[in-house]
Amino acid sequence: MRNSCVAHRGWSGRAPENTLAAIQMAINEPDVEWVELDVQLSKDNVPVVIHDYKLRRTTNGRGEVKNFTAAELSALDAGSWFSPMFKDEGVPLLSQVLELASGRIKLNIELKTDGIRYPKLEDHVIKLVQDYSLEDSVVLTSFHAGTLFNANKLTGGSIRTGLILDGWRNTLPLELKQMGAEFLSIEHGRLNSSRMEQLKQSGIQVMAWTPNDERTIRKLISIDPDLMICTNYPDRWQKAMVLAGVR
Repeated sequence: MRNSCVAHRGWSGRAPENTLAAIQMAINEPDVEWVELDVQLSKDNVPVVIHDYKLRRTTNGRGEVKNFTAAELSALDAGSWFSPMFKDEGVPLLSQVLELASGRIKLNIELKTDGIRYPKLEDHVIKLVQDYSLEDSVVLTSFHAGTLFNANKLTGGSIRTGLILDGWRNTLPLELKQMGAEFLSIEHGRLNSSRMEQLKQSGIQVMAWTPNDERTIRKLISIDPDLMICTNYPDRWQKAMVLAGVR
């Protein structure tokens, strides 16, 4: 499908972000090919799915994710902030998401690390992906180039990796090649046709984040049919595609 839709933190426009409910909603929509999600490590070194380093915004917990065990995080209320109907949603384990997604949807797993926080995050995530035999259905992304380099070294390139960036520089295609990355996740305002062409010529798959209105999505899909669209609102992506006459 052209301009593949990536549900940002699951279908986060309709359900609390990075919860099993949001991911299941994305899976239930046949047109959505990917889910993007964020992974950190619990106190007992279990990969868990949550965006912020601190718990307060999306759960009823207080403090930092790294100071709680996986069991404690799972027991938190990670849904009521969005709507009372989601009060039973906890912080998911990555293993739960992999089981849910297996054979149903592809995953863009963001490794939430700066190289100092969670220095072994990629090791734990890679082991789980391999345990579920999902190497071909996953891309590991991060803002931290060293983490991607380590991931490539650990897997021999069997799991694709991608850099996340809120900016542009003309050396990007070369930098990505040097770190073994085949994927770029970039803020949508940084893209144009020329830049997209440079990346495609270098064999880089590109995802734009996070356009959430139909007009912006239509502008992006006009850049290139291979540009992936990461949005909180897959329904708006669907409407934009229809209005653009490409579905």
